[in-house]
Amino acid sequence: MFQYVLSVMIFMPLLAGLFVLAAPISKGIARLAGFIVTGIILLLGIELFLGFSGSAGMEYVESRVWIESLGVNYSLGVDGISLLVLFTCALLFPLIFVVFSTRTKGFYANLLICQGAMIGAICATDLVLFYIFWEIMLLPIFFMIGLYGGPGRLAATLKITLYTIAGSLLMLAALVYVGVAYHTQFGEWSFNIVQLAKLNLSGGYAVLAFVMFMLAFAIKIPLFPFHTWLPDAYTEAPTSTTFVLSAIMAKIGVYAVIRFVIPVFEIEFARFAILLSLAGVVGMMYCGLAAIAQKDIKRMLAFSSASHMGVIALGVFCMNVQALTGSLFQIVAHATSTGVLFLFVGLMEEKMQTRNITDLGGIAYRAPIFATFFAIAMLASVGLPGTSGFIGEFLIILGAVKFNAFIGILSGTTLIIGVCYMLWMFQRVFFEKPKELTEKFTDLNMTEVLTFLPVILLIIFMGIFPQPFLKKIEPAAQKHIAEFSTVAPTVIVDTTVPSEGLNHQKN
Repeated sequence: MFQYVLSVMIFMPLLAGLFVLAAPISKGIARLAGFIVTGIILLLGIELFLGFSGSAGMEYVESRVWIESLGVNYSLGVDGISLLVLFTCALLFPLIFVVFSTRTKGFYANLLICQGAMIGAICATDLVLFYIFWEIMLLPIFFMIGLYGGPGRLAATLKITLYTIAGSLLMLAALVYVGVAYHTQFGEWSFNIVQLAKLNLSGGYAVLAFVMFMLAFAIKIPLFPFHTWLPDAYTEAPTSTTFVLSAIMAKIGVYAVIRFVIPVFEIEFARFAILLSLAGVVGMMYCGLAAIAQKDIKRMLAFSSASHMGVIALGVFCMNVQALTGSLFQIVAHATSTGVLFLFVGLMEEKMQTRNITDLGGIAYRAPIFATFFAIAMLASVGLPGTSGFIGEFLIILGAVKFNAFIGILSGTTLIIGVCYMLWMFQRVFFEKPKELTEKFTDLNMTEVLTFLPVILLIIFMGIFPQPFLKKIEPAAQKHIAEFSTVAPTVIVDTTVPSEGLNHQKN
């Protein structure tokens, strides 16, 4: 593969989005252009995935000096931690341009800009570069919700804007602290994550910076109790925007914790790991119970998505190889299953103009192919053996039990809640007596079948043959845990003597 593949994957959709936004073209041409560009990104992503060697180090590395006086570089790379997040971003965007044909030119342009910025955030190995792409990827989301969302879009946009701006400001302040600390200790400026991992941080300011980073990413994941923006934003956003938020953007929040927080704040992370794990489990339980009470199927899936993100975050907070590998695997599993469910709900809404569960029924009799695809994605979402969702959740629960038996057992029990509300929803929507609205519901056409079929097959393939994916991420996960373990035992075993952990020197 050519040397600058990551830069191409970043700037092709960014520049294409700006061109579509400025050019006097119809929405049909904009949609076609978006499909072609995202299709090219998908092909590059597949080739990158197949060509990835699975070593523990960075591959496809690009590095250029950018702001030399501050040590800021244009640095990109992919390892086993970022590979599946990048693959997910490349895989799922083309679906939107095929499935939804009624959007405006501006909407398609924003989707392209969003994809480019997301890939930039995933591939950046410089903290400043990551922050820039992080901010860019949020702008299209604001426009897509505020301009194209539902009746309550203004309130939802205001809420997500306030939360996100607060998180971004906290991250910026923590970023500055980390840069200054590095300059103080080593006499030079650097924001490269490999260099920042050498920092020895201690004291109240280090704890405060850690909390700032974690708050910024907890808001985006979202982690309980910073999830309150999610139900309104997911419900009022156009379905394709909800799809992007749930399937990709939330995963970047988890990825950022692994990539940028843990290597720099190992001591602080080890001290707060048990509290963060409890937050993940509480989020799983609370959002799962909230999903049961929903009558709007899209809002139900919003709470379901937040609950499953608690599972993925739990795997990160447990910090052992099994749990971290499960989280990285589950990123793709959750994105493909829950993401596709959101797209299916969008199709239902377009055809029947409702998302109310009580207004639906008997869809399986009218659209057997649609019902079959929906069922496979739904069963993967609840972790049925033989689907992708089972492998990731099993590894996470296994790692959680290894980390703390109580948390592991509680999280495994909590997963049962998801099975209950998903099966209840599926039974009512697809098998109860057909309603007036569902009498006119039509099955997937050939284009839609061919669009969704590869993702459905991937869900099954990952559940039966997970090893091709696991072998690419396990070496990086093992290296990450090995580096963390040089500090964590001192902190976790003797938490009664803070000074010993805070003065521990990194190797």
